[in-house]
Amino acid sequence: MSAEASAGSVAAASILATQASGHCSEEKGVGGGLAGSKYVKLNVGGSLHYTTVQTLSKEDSLLRSMCNGGAEVTIDSEGWVVLDRCGRHFGLVLNFMRDGSVPLPESHRELEEVLKEAQYYRVQGLVQHCTSAMQKQRDVYEGVCRIPMITSTKEEQRMINTCRKPVVKLQNNRGNNKYSYTSNSDDNLLKNIELFDKLGLRFNGRVLFVKDVLGDEICCWSFYGEGRKIAEVCCTSIVYATEKKQTKVEFPEARIFEETLNILIYENGRGSGPGGVALLESSSPGASQSEEEGASAGDRRVRRIHVRRHIMHDERGHGQQTVYKD
Repeated sequence: MSAEASAGSVAAASILATQASGHCSEEKGVGGGLAGSKYVKLNVGGSLHYTTVQTLSKEDSLLRSMCNGGAEVTIDSEGWVVLDRCGRHFGLVLNFMRDGSVPLPESHRELEEVLKEAQYYRVQGLVQHCTSAMQKQRDVYEGVCRIPMITSTKEEQRMINTCRKPVVKLQNNRGNNKYSYTSNSDDNLLKNIELFDKLGLRFNGRVLFVKDVLGDEICCWSFYGEGRKIAEVCCTSIVYATEKKQTKVEFPEARIFEETLNILIYENGRGSGPGGVALLESSSPGASQSEEEGASAGDRRVRRIHVRRHIMHDERGHGQQTVYKD
């Protein structure tokens, strides 16, 4: 009986020692790594994952250091490796370790979160993958040209007066016509719209392009600098056929492109020098002189051409050549 009691005491002591050893490992962590295991149970902020040591060791990362003993590992009483980290994106990190590539979220915020996790676990391949995806997002964002759509005169004035960039406005309202169009008018109207889109992409970020579909003009370009109109190109006119009037839409591409380049003088406030001040003063409500008579030396350097053409109906008879006034 004494021998059996002695054996029982030894067994109990062994069990207590094992439990104490396990409790110590849970609190202080295991420094020997996970090299002796084949499978690993990971508890990342409450998110549970089951994988292999081989998968965690594929890249030179914090996860490999945990496996080979280079980093301390904390294991709970149930054998789960505990990582004090948010587990929302750990599955994505783990899939990258398995496959070498992984689809990334489209949201810029989530992409930044994945990048932070990749940097914490030192998975350089995923870090580069996230960085490349974020750069592509920036390139796409910079390449997108957003065109405001005018809905009221008050909105237009507020937008032009508060914008620090030059402004190019295309007024396009095909339905505002009481006559029929000439044969080439629709094609020219489409060409004006296409040119507006091309210029918007070419000068994106430098010039604010605005589209007005509620105005009185069928097709008219307006160019603004420092809150006031500098030039205007009207592309419509009335022509007289044999028995009826028709509306003609033109496509003065060179003139429109020239005025767009001219308006760049107001980019980044460069038109607010001596010449720009003279321009603003000459166009103020209290100015008594005309544009040509009151022009100063600085004013002459700015090309301001009003190219809108008006047909003088009273100066011509039926069947005569159309008369224009610049």
